[in-house]
Amino acid sequence: MIEQTAVIALGLIFVLALAGVHIALAFLIGSTVGLYLLFQDWWMTLGLLQQTAFDGIRDYNLMVIPLFAVMGLLIARSGAATDLFSAANRTFSRVPARLAVATVAGNAFFAAVTGVGVAAAATFSHIAYPSMQAAGYRRSFAAGCIAGSSVLGLLIPPSVFMIVWAILTEQSIGRLFAAGVLPGIALAVLFALYCVVRAIRNPQIVQAETAIAPDSAPRPDPVGIFGILAIIVVTLGGIWGGFFTPTEGSAVGLAGALLLSLAKGMSRGAIVEATREAGMVVTPIMLLLLGAAMYSKLLALAGIPQVVGMLFETMELGPTGTVLVMAAIWLVLGCFVDSISIMLLTVPLFWPIAQAMGIDAVVFAIVGILVIEAGVLTPPFGIGAFVVLAAIPDRELRLSEVFRGLAPYWIMILGIAVAVYVFPPLATLVPSLL
Repeated sequence: MIEQTAVIALGLIFVLALAGVHIALAFLIGSTVGLYLLFQDWWMTLGLLQQTAFDGIRDYNLMVIPLFAVMGLLIARSGAATDLFSAANRTFSRVPARLAVATVAGNAFFAAVTGVGVAAAATFSHIAYPSMQAAGYRRSFAAGCIAGSSVLGLLIPPSVFMIVWAILTEQSIGRLFAAGVLPGIALAVLFALYCVVRAIRNPQIVQAETAIAPDSAPRPDPVGIFGILAIIVVTLGGIWGGFFTPTEGSAVGLAGALLLSLAKGMSRGAIVEATREAGMVVTPIMLLLLGAAMYSKLLALAGIPQVVGMLFETMELGPTGTVLVMAAIWLVLGCFVDSISIMLLTVPLFWPIAQAMGIDAVVFAIVGILVIEAGVLTPPFGIGAFVVLAAIPDRELRLSEVFRGLAPYWIMILGIAVAVYVFPPLATLVPSLL
């Protein structure tokens, strides 16, 4: 009876989400119905939900999310991201597909100062795409490069995605940040190599790039470049060096971003607007976390993780087979819901199974993050492609072109996920040194 109740609640959550109900509300409704069916008492159900929400709101670790989000939006709106792109464009002046490589490099550095992947996609859609368009880049190649490289923000710290994973699984945020460094760098290098090789083998996709001198790009402002580097060193160095916690580090990073914004001449109104925009990004995430806390409470009381674990045991798939099944579920879900929602739906179920099978916690986290993000790029309904299509200022760009350009990046993301699983030190080496 308990298992049936939980299945009804889970089914209701999925039906509501697929019907277009906001996933946070779907979590709340499904969890409330499930808990009521368990207790048969509205007062007990509402009391438990109230306590869960209160405990979730006052969680000290949750402060990391809005602080890093505001930090990233301030840097994006200050013009420092444009400085990054211009500097990378000049640095790779002799490299084929230099604008694409500059986009990847700019995204990699930008990822180290913002934990919001949406900010990276929106920022470089407006910075890099017009330059690629002027250089005669094929639309699918340009859009794929921007969308694919925006994923780097999920691996290279500080990543809001990693913060949420750490909160759900009660892991160290700083340790997960460290685990994403090598896979993030490897993925960035792989992306850049792909762009170069593709341009060498098929020069027409970057038709007029050689005719445009790198010096014609705006000269980067040293204040923006050195400001970003200083924020990266102080924030992440302070966290890994043990000088302050991730929450304190996010506050230090935000202070640095505010100083950089003022140094770049950002007006008070623009700072307020960036803060408001960050609030619009963070609020749904916080609501999702509250809904997920109630959902996790239902799963724990109903014993669903144990039931799912026994199901996987009876299938006798072993650790690798189990991870492959989980990856398939993540990829399918990516066609319908966003990456944060996928994590909140599945990690409370999959995490205990991975622990029971002896899969390294850090390796499982990095593999899961990579596969989930690949999921939201999966055609024909991957919502990541729709986000990029909306952000890129080109009304002639078609969704099919975005998916066509994304396909190689999708393969490379999954390739790095396989590499991390097969060769765990790729994820565990840096955390072991701290």
